[in-house]
Amino acid sequence: MTTSAIPDNEPAEPAAKRRRYDGTQRRRQAAQTRERILAAGSALVHGFPTWDWRDLTFRAVAERAGVGLRTVYRYFPTERDLHDAVMRRLQEEAGVSYADLDLGNLSDVTARFFASLPSFAVAQWPTQASPQPTLLAEDQLRRDSLTQRQMAAAMLDVLWNVPSRERLINAWNLDSDQATQAITWVIGLVVDAIRDDRRPGPDRG
Repeated sequence: MTTSAIPDNEPAEPAAKRRRYDGTQRRRQAAQTRERILAAGSALVHGFPTWDWRDLTFRAVAERAGVGLRTVYRYFPTERDLHDAVMRRLQEEAGVSYADLDLGNLSDVTARFFASLPSFAVAQWPTQASPQPTLLAEDQLRRDSLTQRQMAAAMLDVLWNVPSRERLINAWNLDSDQATQAITWVIGLVVDAIRDDRRPGPDRG
């Protein structure tokens, strides 16, 4: 006769309740593991010497997160899925969202975006978009969020661009804050012109 694992004087927990508890615990652990993987991916990107994500591999993220390679695959089936999730994490860290971008908050979003750049180890930002799919998609998303007329949107895109900020710093010897202030100031002028329906020429949008 076998001895029960539950003392005779302690009622057994219903199986359905145990299953609910186990499910909740598993979901909590899964969320923590996913968070750990994304934090590792973010840390790797912040440490890259260039804005090149080819080294953001499953193996590199797994080693940084302290999890198995298969664990990373379980949460992110492809490397593109992993890169996209890390990009969303970087946006969250910077407080940048394109979903609700409009003329009223464009300068603030731009300032937050530029303020996040010193947290990366990149010495010099590329003058053109990277050919990597996630970075190309990010650049396209930023441009698509500028839904004004074509000429105005093009000017906002030129202003809200890392190379523009880098030129102010390197060619004009402005510090990081001054460069951001200059760009957001001019963005404000363009936004006011859009609101007042002042355009530099016939509408071509």
